[in-house]
Amino acid sequence: MRKFYLVSFAICIVAAGILISGCAPHGSKNANYITVWHWMTDREAAFMELAKRYEAKTGVRVNFELYAPSDAYSQKVRAATQGNTLPDVFGILGEKRDFGAFIRAGHILDLSPYMLANNSEWKNQFFSKALAVNEFAPGNNYSTPPGIYGVPIDVMTIQMLYNKDLLKQLGFNKPPKDFAEFLEIGKKIKEAKMQGLVSGWGEVWMIDCFANGYAFNIMGKEKVLNTIKGKVAYTDPDWVKVLSLFKDMQDSGILATGLVTMINKNAEQLFANSRAVFAFNGSWCVNVYKGMNPNLNYGAMLPPKVSEKFPMSIWGGAGSSFMVNAKSGKKEEAVKFLQWLTGKEQQQYLAEATNNLPSNKNTLNKLPEVLAQFAGAIESSTHPNVWGVSEFPAVIEAFDKGIQSIIIGEKTPEQVAQHVQSVKERELAKKR
Repeated sequence: MRKFYLVSFAICIVAAGILISGCAPHGSKNANYITVWHWMTDREAAFMELAKRYEAKTGVRVNFELYAPSDAYSQKVRAATQGNTLPDVFGILGEKRDFGAFIRAGHILDLSPYMLANNSEWKNQFFSKALAVNEFAPGNNYSTPPGIYGVPIDVMTIQMLYNKDLLKQLGFNKPPKDFAEFLEIGKKIKEAKMQGLVSGWGEVWMIDCFANGYAFNIMGKEKVLNTIKGKVAYTDPDWVKVLSLFKDMQDSGILATGLVTMINKNAEQLFANSRAVFAFNGSWCVNVYKGMNPNLNYGAMLPPKVSEKFPMSIWGGAGSSFMVNAKSGKKEEAVKFLQWLTGKEQQQYLAEATNNLPSNKNTLNKLPEVLAQFAGAIESSTHPNVWGVSEFPAVIEAFDKGIQSIIIGEKTPEQVAQHVQSVKERELAKKR
């Protein structure tokens, strides 16, 4: 229902810049040389090793070029679309509408014929929800020709983390089975003067992610999507119930001090150093925590459910994806490389070297325990980019900032619901 910010979905591309295209050949010119642009600093060493292996196997040299941070990468890609200098393989940092704009401008190759060849052998090795992020269905809302346009190289889910040692100190041998028990743990945390849940809730997209999971659990996907479509009001009792969860958590003591201004890097440091019982974070955190505290004793779990009526959902899907430049003179070689990169052996190496979840579902039997827990939740994941509808940005902002105001006691859940609905009605009126 809301903007989905992932590791690889952080910066929006300016659409006007990508609509300028030319007729000159793109990509590298040497037949035995392909160029890949990326932004993934944590995977640079692994990519370089894989490039060596591919060259030894095929004689084709793969040049990975790193442009970081993500905003610098975004600017690099935008400039390349204007100057007709995109590489053979690249990724997109943006929303689905940005992805569609690249495709409509002729910058991205439709990979469907390759995915569906040989009885869909390539397509079938991926998690379906990871591939869906890179696919445009017939009749999509983005006016984009149907097809599969990207290759997921890893997947991600966003879940709850719990410190096993701190929970045991509080008298609990297992993580909470439901939301009521979660609140009970909060009371124990408050009594012990410990910190409870940490997360980057100063970055409001993570609040949105957390709230969205509970909206699905309380009212189901259909009602959530009908709210986005304007058929259900945010003043509906189910939405007030979602908002009230944040007051309940604050009152119980489960939320860490300063949570609404906390950036995720600070939250990661607190949890990694055993200064918080719970965290809400993405699967990328496994690598982060390992670097901060290799001995951290923790596990991953779905957020504790409120209702039995509908399943709990989390945000997840493709973490990072690569696309082939449709105007490259070496499209076939680029596709062959991506087929090799997403093969079982290479995916296992990437998972071991970077602690990211592989997109190839045939590699899961060799994952470390915590990564396997993240991977096991992929079927419980959802992704706003595949819903076919999206909420107004102003409504998203009002909802997320409203939750912050509930946590710090400035507004009641009912007041926030009223305000969000008024913003929604204003935005709908603009479209009429």
